[in-house]
Amino acid sequence: MLEQLACSLGRNDEIPNIELAARLCENEDKIGIREIVSGLKHKDKAIANDCIKVLYEIGERRPDLIAEYANDFIALLSSRNNRLVWGSMTALAAIADLNPDDIYKNLEMILSSYQHGSVITVDNSITVLAKLCKVSSVYMEHIFPLLIDHLKNCRPKEVPQHAERISICIDKNNINDFLEVLSMRKEHLSDSQKARIEKLEKSLFKNLN
Repeated sequence: MLEQLACSLGRNDEIPNIELAARLCENEDKIGIREIVSGLKHKDKAIANDCIKVLYEIGERRPDLIAEYANDFIALLSSRNNRLVWGSMTALAAIADLNPDDIYKNLEMILSSYQHGSVITVDNSITVLAKLCKVSSVYMEHIFPLLIDHLKNCRPKEVPQHAERISICIDKNNINDFLEVLSMRKEHLSDSQKARIEKLEKSLFKNLN
């Protein structure tokens, strides 16, 4: 499988990696996927980078095919290679609702990446945390206050997108806290950002009533 990666083909674009991910999904090639996972530890940085691209592309299409590798992705959150860090968090965001227990066991690692990671890492960590909240009331009790605190303090331009990511775990028990924070943040948002928040609020009211 590694010979089909973009770097192995002498390519500088991502198309071969995306096409490989699509083939692995179509064929449900678990052996091939395992080989790609093994490539994450390759000494050649280009191979490792292409492997994480293939894996999170698989996660976008068939998250069930990579759910068992949560611990492999978590281990990479401490990598010095930022491509592997944000790529792994992207993969974890795809599978958090399929393998929540392994991810929750490593919550401190997720939160460390959230606190110190790149923009893409932070974005996807919000999805990971929201999905954990959605699958367990125990996880919700622990994590949801962190998400509310994040919404209170994140940059105004991040509020709409992160509110949308968090909205997947909003229910009748926590919607008031969620809406209260959004109301507080609106005064700092542009008209287009406010419109995006208001659209989200309407959607929530419709779904919960």
